[in-house]
Amino acid sequence: MSSTGTKVAKAAGIIMVAMVLSRILGYARDMVIYAAFGQNHLTDAYNAAFSIPDFLYYLLVGGALSSAFIPVFSGYIAKNQEEEGWRVASTVFNLVLILMLGGIVLGVIFTPALVHLLVPGFSPENQALTVTMTRIMFLQTLFMALNGISMGILNSYQKFLAPALGSVCYNLGIILVGVLLFHYYGPELGIISFAIGVVAGAIFNFAVQVPALRKVGLHYHPVIDLKHPGVRKIGALIIPVLIGLSVTHFNLFVNQYLGSTLPDGMISALRAAQRIMQLPIGVFAIAVAVAVFPTLTGQAAREERDQFKATMSLGIRTIIFITVPSAIGLIVLKEPIVRLLFQQGQFTPEDTSATAFALLFYCFGLFAYAVLQLLNRVFYALQDTRTPVTVGIVTILVNIALNFILIKPLGHGGLALAYSLAGIFNMLILLYIFRIKAGAFDGRRILHSFLLTLGISFLMGLAAYGTANIVASVVDTATKTGQIIQVGSGVTVGVIIFGLLALLLKMEEVEQVKHILLRRFGREKLRKARII
Repeated sequence: MSSTGTKVAKAAGIIMVAMVLSRILGYARDMVIYAAFGQNHLTDAYNAAFSIPDFLYYLLVGGALSSAFIPVFSGYIAKNQEEEGWRVASTVFNLVLILMLGGIVLGVIFTPALVHLLVPGFSPENQALTVTMTRIMFLQTLFMALNGISMGILNSYQKFLAPALGSVCYNLGIILVGVLLFHYYGPELGIISFAIGVVAGAIFNFAVQVPALRKVGLHYHPVIDLKHPGVRKIGALIIPVLIGLSVTHFNLFVNQYLGSTLPDGMISALRAAQRIMQLPIGVFAIAVAVAVFPTLTGQAAREERDQFKATMSLGIRTIIFITVPSAIGLIVLKEPIVRLLFQQGQFTPEDTSATAFALLFYCFGLFAYAVLQLLNRVFYALQDTRTPVTVGIVTILVNIALNFILIKPLGHGGLALAYSLAGIFNMLILLYIFRIKAGAFDGRRILHSFLLTLGISFLMGLAAYGTANIVASVVDTATKTGQIIQVGSGVTVGVIIFGLLALLLKMEEVEQVKHILLRRFGREKLRKARII
């Protein structure tokens, strides 16, 4: 195995395990909330309350980290210019802190007007509840900003464990604080306790990263050096991203607006379905993309073009190999999975059907959004933020148009389908532009891997679907035990069929996935294999 493949496998393994824990806790958080409240106006208000604070965070921090800060800071680290890098990091931190505090104050003041604009279909009482929770969640944005900058610094030093564990603590904080305060507020307002839990989770997230920051040699400077070349480069890179993020969130706001006109619970159904769809993305795709990103930035800084393309190809093929069968599996087992995960307490069979309907359409674009996690970082590593942002803006406009077209015949499922089609469009355009700018990049190899993976995933899906139906005829799927047996049998048979077919066809992506797992769990030594 090449040194690049080994490095990526090790980093991806660390992130993947932490992501699995985080997603499990994320599911536990949603399970507790939906079991207590169901899918109705209360959970719609809770989900809507994230909109404005999330917009502020992604505008000031998310875009800076994903597009500009990490490539620039990593460049200084790669060139052994750490002190200059820390001066840039300090300036970015100080600017973000000032802007974030100003944004929070303005957001809190104008929350009622913003909520009324975003969810006009909510009742006055539900809008008031949304306003209360939005104001509470504004407090988390300050700590999320600290989390984001810390993660960017640690990832630049190839330190992935602390940021990954931070996401685990985030969900754990929501659950613990939410449950502890639930009885204080009572059944009707108990949803507020989980909004407070979001703030606590963000604090825990940052606290976990502080020791790791001290170990890499934190060099904070109380300066704002706007004339520094690194700061200017970040500024130039981030401007188009800010525009792109604004358009992206405008799309989310349109979805929220349209969703508020649908029956109660549809916003929550979309949110729950999207979380399930994003599970393979969060566990595998982001793990691979985050692990590959510092390697890509280093190769770009050293102008190692062939190695850069090889790393990109490796990442895309690995992501496709994992997420295509995941999508097929979720499609064929959508209702059993949703029933197992959420149907208890106040979560009804009707809620299960609504969530499964949205999940079906979200899965069509799962692989595309997984690949985009890496593709966007490919352009950012090249310090090209305009291309993904420009394509992203066009994609959002396509998504909004599809929303209005598809919501009429498909309801909330139309919003999910529009999202998936837009993601596929975005991925294809970015691949096409990269080929024009950089030349051939193993495109045929990637396409061959995709078609082969899709073919064996289809066979896997048939086997999993048949198994689930057979099991349903002999066990009581109204009980949790029966649901676990049904889903577990379908997933097990599917994984075995997919794995055997992949091995039989000697797909080299099997080796990369195996190395990621073995690196993390340490069950045996890595065998030498030609991955790149």
